[in-house]
Amino acid sequence: MNALDPLSKADKRRAPQSVLFLCGMNAIRSPMAEALARRALPRSVFLASAGLRAGERDPFVDAILDEDGLTLGDRHPQSIEELADTNFDLIITLSPEAHHRALEMTRTIAADVEYWPMLDPTIVSGTREQIMAAYRDVRERLAAAIGARFGKRNKTDTN
Repeated sequence: MNALDPLSKADKRRAPQSVLFLCGMNAIRSPMAEALARRALPRSVFLASAGLRAGERDPFVDAILDEDGLTLGDRHPQSIEELADTNFDLIITLSPEAHHRALEMTRTIAADVEYWPMLDPTIVSGTREQIMAAYRDVRERLAAAIGARFGKRNKTDTN
């Protein structure tokens, strides 16, 4: 078992009905994961993302998603407190701080929590291309983790 394949094949068949991607500021990793999951999972799965704090929308995320034919649309970063509902079947955390918060949340809600450690690409400096490469790496790692966790599905699947 590894971070990109956290569950057994039997668990992969049991797809959650609702998934929350949680990170620090909902500006990079969690909205990117939400957009990738929207493409990969059936429409019947409710998807959301949030941060422990609301950050600012990151233009590099828009550029990286656009390369992959995805968009955030008019979506803006939101904090976990801004969510209308926090009852999810699965909470996927993308930073250590978010993971600790999710574990605290499961004291009062019944949800599975998985930790997918993802590097914060804002720590990378250098040329624009070097920064874009860091964001691409996060996008590809998230896409691989989503594929490993949920399997390859057609969006029209309802199972």
